[in-house]
Amino acid sequence: MAQHEAVRQEASYYQAIEEFFVERRGDPLLLSNADWTLIRSWRLAGVPLRVVLRGIADAFDARAHSWARDRKVGSLRYCEGEVDQAFARWQRALAGGLEADAAGRAQARLRQALEAALPALERALQVQVGSLVAALDSESHGQGAALEAWLREQEDRLLVELQRASGAQRLQALQAEVEQDLAPYRPRLPERILSQVREESLRRRLLEEQGLPRLSLFEGA
Repeated sequence: MAQHEAVRQEASYYQAIEEFFVERRGDPLLLSNADWTLIRSWRLAGVPLRVVLRGIADAFDARAHSWARDRKVGSLRYCEGEVDQAFARWQRALAGGLEADAAGRAQARLRQALEAALPALERALQVQVGSLVAALDSESHGQGAALEAWLREQEDRLLVELQRASGAQRLQALQAEVEQDLAPYRPRLPERILSQVREESLRRRLLEEQGLPRLSLFEGA
């Protein structure tokens, strides 16, 4: 991964939402801390970027035809209900099979990426990743949001082993790289958001060093 890419991929979720909301609002005022916290809650809940943007667009499209269209929108909270509805529709589409083919292809790509990384891993990581590959074919994890939640749990467990395999010195070096790459974002993002970007960026770097992908079917969605 190119320098700064791990941080950029995480920060871009927040920035894309900020830019789209400000554009639709038609006001250059920046987001409040409460707005950033709301975006963080969507990120932690696994709401894909395109779903958030769809919800924001729906909120402003509906406002254009309402009696309140001449009033300024003061907060991203104005769009929260529409984003929640867009996320619920997306989840129902997954459960109903409307995106089953896309999810199936994503699952196959994830399995292939994990299998490709196996030969170069040390023994403990091979065992853990090998078990994960075998478990991917089980239907007991559910589909859609349920499967995504299971994958996140597996990534949390894998992260512990990745940190051990990296060693304290290398882990400290990676953390220092993340801190350096965060510098351009510090003036714009609140500390709690920076903390989330920091955590996710370190995950990406630890996985990348072992040739492993993020454990998500909807990475980049």
